[in-house]
Amino acid sequence: MPGVFVLIWSTGFIVARYGMPHAPPMSFLAVRYALSILCFLPWIVLAGVKWPGNRTQALHLAITGILMHAGYLGGVWAAVKAGMGSGLSSLIVGIQPVLTAIWLTSVGGQHVSRRQWLGLLLGFAGLVLVVSRKFGAGGPGDSANWHNLSFAVMALFAITVGTLYQKRFVQPCDVRTANTVQLTAALVVTLPLALLEGETMRWTLPGGAVNGELVGAMAWSVLGLTLGGSSLLYILIQRGAAASVTSLMYLVPPSTALIAWLLFAEPITATTLAGTALTAFGVSLVVRAPKPV
Repeated sequence: MPGVFVLIWSTGFIVARYGMPHAPPMSFLAVRYALSILCFLPWIVLAGVKWPGNRTQALHLAITGILMHAGYLGGVWAAVKAGMGSGLSSLIVGIQPVLTAIWLTSVGGQHVSRRQWLGLLLGFAGLVLVVSRKFGAGGPGDSANWHNLSFAVMALFAITVGTLYQKRFVQPCDVRTANTVQLTAALVVTLPLALLEGETMRWTLPGGAVNGELVGAMAWSVLGLTLGGSSLLYILIQRGAAASVTSLMYLVPPSTALIAWLLFAEPITATTLAGTALTAFGVSLVVRAPKPV
């Protein structure tokens, strides 16, 4: 399950590469959330799945949805749309495992071993190597100004707090109903922002043909990233330790680099390979089960 999650989650920037030129970020995400909800609802009805047992649990799910969908995705997409390169945005969001570990040890009262700390730091060092080639790779006018930097930092804190909040307050429930509640809350927050955007989604090309890049990006965003990736992330957080789960995010940029090499022939350098190996080793230190005493 962790391997499948990393592979699916790694396609996020690939989707952005296809969809971003044809749609404003909040409008794309609002449509993505709405279509995802429409996919989950008949599945829930046909399977006879129960909804969260009480309003308190539904509220906790709604809060995690606002943080992990509207906050995280909205921040990343807005930062890239505003001109931040994918490498720098990946690096900023990649600080999440370290922030999670710091919170767990200083506030959460949980133990993060020295081996896990070493793994977190090695994983982050590997992440820097992997994305170093992409620093500034955001097109004309790419820069890390206060505008797009604030979006990326918002995404970082949203995914970090959302992960910790879900692990602390959300009780185990069916992933389909949980995701539907989360997506509904994210849609309520995102839709007003989408209506304020001046740019429109270009579903057709100038000649009248269907815009395959936007349609394909939306289809994979709904079926792969939301129904697949977000559901797996929910399950992993419920079943695993927060520090171990978030350390998997270190593997996303190396996996994205591999996918970009396969699809777009983007070069993989020796630095990328070294960073990938270092990241994989660091994550293995974090997720490895402790030796029995």
